[in-house]
Order: sequence, then C-alpha cells, then structure tokens
Amino acid sequence: MTLELNAQRLGGKILELHKVAKSFPDKLLIEQFNYIFKKGERIGIVGPNGSGKSTLLKMIMGELDPDKGKIVTGDTVVFGHYTQDGIVNKDDLKVIEVVQEIGEYITLKKGQKLTASQLCERFLFDSHQQYSYVSTLSGGERRRLFLLTILMKNPNFLILDEPTNDLDILTLQALESFLEEYSGCLLVVSHDRYFLDKLCDHLFVFEGGGRIKDFNGRYYEWREEQKRIDAIRTTVAKEVPKEEPKKEKVKTKLSYMEKREWDELPGQIEALEARRDALNAVFEGAEQDPEEVAAAAEEIKQVLAELDEKEMRWLELSEFDYE
Repeated sequence: MTLELNAQRLGGKILELHKVAKSFPDKLLIEQFNYIFKKGERIGIVGPNGSGKSTLLKMIMGELDPDKGKIVTGDTVVFGHYTQDGIVNKDDLKVIEVVQEIGEYITLKKGQKLTASQLCERFLFDSHQQYSYVSTLSGGERRRLFLLTILMKNPNFLILDEPTNDLDILTLQALESFLEEYSGCLLVVSHDRYFLDKLCDHLFVFEGGGRIKDFNGRYYEWREEQKRIDAIRTTVAKEVPKEEPKKEKVKTKLSYMEKREWDELPGQIEALEARRDALNAVFEGAEQDPEEVAAAAEEIKQVLAELDEKEMRWLELSEFDYE
C-alpha cells in the first residue's frame, strides 16, 4: 500500500506574499517579493548559504515579521515544518507514545486508516524499536522521529528545510515515496539537485541583493538556462564592437587629458567589478564573520558608487572623437 495521506482540505486562499521585504543591519535579504500560492504547488528554494532562504520560511511560518509588505495565510492552512535543527527530546517517552500523542491513526486518500504503529513501520521504526525510549535513539533516529511527528499532524502545506542534510538514505526514500503522492503544497529548501528535480517543478532562486527569481521549471532546467546565459555573456564580452558608420555631425575631439582618462577607464571599471564580486562573495560565504560582513557592506556602497561614476564617465567620453 502506497503511503498517500489525505491532507486536510485547502480553501480558496492559501498563502499570499505582497511586496515582502526583509533586511538586517549588514545585509539586504529580500526586497519587494510577491507571490500567490496555488493548490498543489511544489516549489524548491535554491541559493547560497546566508542569502535569506530560511528567513523567508520563518516569515511564512509567522516566526519572523517582514520589514515591509504583508503575508496573508488562508484559514484552512495547516503547516508542517521540518527544520534543520528539529529533533525530538522527550527522553522519558517511548517512540510509539510520541507519535500517539498526536493521533492514534491517519486517514489515507482512499479512506483507509493507518495506525500510528503502521506509520512508524513505514518510516523504519520496527515493532521492537517503537517500544524503545527516545533516550536510546541516535541523533539521526531522533530527526526521523521528528519528521514522523510532522507528517502525523496531516499538514496541507509542508515545508522542508534541508531534509537531505540530516536524514539517512532509507528515510529519504520513504519520504520521497510519500511526497510523490502528497496533494498539499510543498516548499523545499535543498542543495540536493536530485531531490529537487524529483519533487519540485517550480523554483524560487535567491540571487543575492534581495532579488528572488520566480522560475517556472525544474532545477536542471534552471541550470541549463544559466549555462546559456553565461555563454551569451562570455561571447558578448569577447566580441569586438563593430565600427559604426560615421555620422555627418562633427563631434568635439577629446583633449589630451581626456584621451588618457578614456584609455584608463576600462581597466578601472574592470578592477571595480572584480572588487564588487569579491565583496559579494563575503556575503554569500558559508562561514561569516560579523565584523568582516559589516566592513564589506560599508565598502561595497563606495565601490558601487565609484563603479557607477566610472561607467557614466565612459559613456560621456564615448560621445566624442578620440582622434
């Protein structure tokens, strides 16, 4: 029997995000994000560590308020949230007792009932281990039990934050089997390409600087699009600009100092772009030093202002005759 939970019915309004923004003193994470969730959507969230993915989940769950905008949750929405740090610490209870605290059984799609014990077996707790105390479980087994308690609540909007980081292969296989038939909304944060490709057909891509790209497609399709975009950018950068036909209008010639400035500008712009990219890498790093991030945030403002000034000056000088 396939594990197909009869998720609680969702109403017409599910979840709406209107011009949502969130930042911290040293970093802008989300800026003007809009989205209206529809029934049965399966969305993956991707992006560098520290880009705001978990922050978005916390705002959706109501654990964190947006700085601007609003989030509207439908009356019938029942969230289930698997977190990276989620774990069951009820050491004085047995495994089966933890599950039965939530319910004695769950209803499947076709009306059949699955007891708490049967659900435990589906997620690899055999009859012997079900009567073991939580205190005897390993860290991985506790996280598996935490996942089981979430599913037992029969949520119709399931949020999974990096499930492949903590769960073993067999548990992930059981979870994938369940999610393939899950009828509610699914929101998954993961760096696991295989997991996302198998379960999600829509992406929120955190691009940095508060930007979130809404991509209608699977992870592999997004990666292919990124490769095409990168190839086009590389080709354009290597192309030598074609000489345009001379206009009849006589341009004013550059002075000697302006010619020197014109010759030096491309190198200056390239150096500023390289510094900008290096500073952005500080924000996206897995391990962030608060002082380094604050210093980088201050410096990048100056770099971007100078880069804008140099690019504008280059455009101004390009209007004049070089000779």
